Amino acid sequence: MAQVSDRIPARPSATAHPDRLPLPDVLRGVAILGTLMTNVWIFAAPAGEWGALTGATSGATLNHLLDAPSPALAAETLFRLAADGKFLAMLTVLFGVGLAIQYDSARRRGLPWPRSYRPRAWFLLAEGTVHFVLVFAWDVLMAYALCSLLVSRLLVASDRVQRTVLRAAVAFHLVLMTALSLLLALGDEVSATGEGPDAAAVDLYAHGSYLDQIAFRLANTLALRIEPVLSFALLMALFLLGVRLFRAGAFAPGEEGRRLRSRLLAWGLGTGLPLSLASSLAGADGFLIQRYVAAPALALGYVGLVGVILDRVARPPLTRSLTAVGRTALSCYVGQNLLCMLACYGIGLGLAERLRDSGPWWVMGLWAAVSLILVLGARLWLHRFPTGPLESVQRLLLRRPVPAAPRP
Repeated sequence: MAQVSDRIPARPSATAHPDRLPLPDVLRGVAILGTLMTNVWIFAAPAGEWGALTGATSGATLNHLLDAPSPALAAETLFRLAADGKFLAMLTVLFGVGLAIQYDSARRRGLPWPRSYRPRAWFLLAEGTVHFVLVFAWDVLMAYALCSLLVSRLLVASDRVQRTVLRAAVAFHLVLMTALSLLLALGDEVSATGEGPDAAAVDLYAHGSYLDQIAFRLANTLALRIEPVLSFALLMALFLLGVRLFRAGAFAPGEEGRRLRSRLLAWGLGTGLPLSLASSLAGADGFLIQRYVAAPALALGYVGLVGVILDRVARPPLTRSLTAVGRTALSCYVGQNLLCMLACYGIGLGLAERLRDSGPWWVMGLWAAVSLILVLGARLWLHRFPTGPLESVQRLLLRRPVPAAPRP
């Protein structure tokens, strides 16, 4: 009985696409470079990764800008407001899209699901663990792997069950974020988002050895893994939302896809933008609403915006570059964090300490430089190989055949 329930019928799916859809790759490229727009401030902070917990990486908000307007503060505020949490939410939705595509592929080929998917999830968990220990404490791959193991099982369930889980996850997440935000507003100790960077952490990332940083991450694993714990219901909801959007045809060409993308643009920007502005005006007390409620809504608007642009402009200039980054998303995600670590920490160029009091311009410049490296590297790599470096390792270890793909 278990074998029967674990095997998917081989009939073709109405949403299956024999060719690779171009829009998800472009969106994935946007999400990867956009996620760097948030993470670069963590690397540039004096306390590095630990500063995200103590408030040392918290940056300019609209109320700061209104209190003391300046060009530098305006640039930082808009940069952070446009990025914080939005592109991570977009990336999470796209992971759900990828999961739906793999489910359809398994269904067409008559492969057991989710059994045929599990090796990929376990590989992602292992890769994320290595990434967390060796490179970046705020890794998302571990959480994606664990969440995908649960959601992949739900794809075999009925549409009604999936809708129920999606609604329950959204409701739980909203209640949790509201309760925690009230604690931030009422608690004197919590609402003060730290009294400055921790001196020991500042010294660690400015002068400590690479092994010292690894030991610090391992010693503080529970604290540094708090974000995926608090946002796990949101991850599940966004995964399932990505599945539903894919099945509805939101990423496919045609009139229905264009209609859905226009609705995502209107609903996402119409809901997410006012909420994002309001939570930014609330300062530190609105941080959770800003990052975990407003950001996912606005991310859907971003998805719709990119889709509408591609619908109306035949070949936007950046399409090939974004597609290349999207097709090598795993490699670019790890690569951008590695480059920022070497640029900002004392084990590399030490820019975080050297440029500590020079304003935000160098941080935004670092984002632009790393993004350019990723784009050029991805395009050059794909001229020679069909998949990215880490993607190739994954296929080799899982013994997955490499499909022929057109060059970007």
